[in-house]
Amino acid sequence: MSHPSGHAPVVEMTGITIEFPGVKALDSVSFRLFPGEVHALMGENGAGKSTLIKALTGVYQIAAGTVNIDGKAVRITGTDAAQKAGISTVYQEVNLCGNLSVAENIMLGHEPRFGPFISWRALKAQAATFLARLHLDIDPSSKLSEHSIAVQQLCAIARSTVVQAKVLILDEPTSSLQQAEVDELFAVIRELRDQGVAILFVSHFLDQIYEISDRITVLRNGSFIGEYMVSDLPRLQLIEKMIGRSGAELEKIDKTSERRDPQQDATPIYQAAGLGKFGKVENVDITVHPGEIVGLAGLLGSGRTETARLMAGVDRPEHGETSLRGKPTPINDPKTALKNNIVYSSEDRKKEGIIGDLTVRENIALALQSLRGVWRPIPKAELDTIVERYLTALRIYPANPNMLIRNLSGGNQQKVLLARWLATQPELLILDEPTRGIDIGAKADIQRLVVEQAREGMGFVFISSEFEEVLRVSDRVLIFKDRVITDDLDNAEHTLTSTDILHAIAALTDAKPRDAAQPATHATVTKEHNA
Repeated sequence: MSHPSGHAPVVEMTGITIEFPGVKALDSVSFRLFPGEVHALMGENGAGKSTLIKALTGVYQIAAGTVNIDGKAVRITGTDAAQKAGISTVYQEVNLCGNLSVAENIMLGHEPRFGPFISWRALKAQAATFLARLHLDIDPSSKLSEHSIAVQQLCAIARSTVVQAKVLILDEPTSSLQQAEVDELFAVIRELRDQGVAILFVSHFLDQIYEISDRITVLRNGSFIGEYMVSDLPRLQLIEKMIGRSGAELEKIDKTSERRDPQQDATPIYQAAGLGKFGKVENVDITVHPGEIVGLAGLLGSGRTETARLMAGVDRPEHGETSLRGKPTPINDPKTALKNNIVYSSEDRKKEGIIGDLTVRENIALALQSLRGVWRPIPKAELDTIVERYLTALRIYPANPNMLIRNLSGGNQQKVLLARWLATQPELLILDEPTRGIDIGAKADIQRLVVEQAREGMGFVFISSEFEEVLRVSDRVLIFKDRVITDDLDNAEHTLTSTDILHAIAALTDAKPRDAAQPATHATVTKEHNA
């Protein structure tokens, strides 16, 4: 089957099946990618997106199915074979060498040589040429680590042009970028698309999907759901296809004014005055009551994460006083926090959260076992009950407690981390970017869990770069700017808007009074078109 433009697909995958012990990751999945298009691969965490990409790039070997490149059947036996077939990948976490120069990274494996020696002058000159094609004006001799994540990702794309890639796979390339950097990246993507490169784009940001993509393929639970032109697939319908549930279920989270009454008259779970650490954050005053969700909002580097780490004792405060349930209690290390029922879920789940070589069951048990000590192992029956409870409550997929956590999707890894902390029955749970890089269905599950636990009296500190998410769950929002709290906004009636937060961050004194927030509406879906 050809593209409406008349072109044949550059990549056509048919009946792709991949199995791991205890789970079928892909079940007869099909996928097409045409030259000169941006094709979004969508689905919940655990849907099979990363597995399909790894099948295409030779990381995983397929159990069944065929892969055609330019109309010819190929067997991609490894990443080298994928590169030779013209397939290049840029991952969410830049996999270049920060200690090498920009030029060395771009030309790695393709260095110009004079006999057995690398020609460094030619290497820098060639790298500069590839950088110029992406309108990237940086010194090829500079160390890669000196540049922002956005620039590093553009360098990774420049590297793909060295091998004249027919197919460019971008896996969550915007998750750590600010809007100006996203705009810069999208300009490069459009230029490459116009040059005939086929681009596979993976992102959980729906606005970006609809801005940059021409076509969408949806996976769910390892199965192919459909392939659609972006213009034929309204957002609500896309969400319903991804999660297999009605979009109305997601709207329930927004109806927050009826769900709980934070116990403002009760003794605070946590109270800090003048909390700070030089160079990190200064003079933070923060109070969390039982059943209250306190949101922290601000730009990157504003002091949100730094405050969370001080509250949980991950970083030792240099000044300030802390009270727990009305009693002065210094929190100078994570163990003290844990013993006082305060837990912290880091924004970096891979480096500071999961232990990839342990199973789901073992990861869930870690914090609870730490509380009890090495000489008091958790009885098997008790741990089985705890693990089963959270596998079900958090909709962790696959629901296999004996699976290595590194084989789960990012969203399901995040859910396992939440299960770990909830198993300790905390009074205060500090969540730093708990939904970053995960799909809308997993976001809904995590937000639902936060709301339900707050109803039961648990206190939360909730950090997210997505202002709408902070507003959806929070009773109060603390505004951070330049490492201090500049405002404390009441969201008890849940009528604050993102504009209110932006005004507070920018300190806009001439801002007009805002109107009450209006309930979200969705266009009616009347017809579905397959491509």
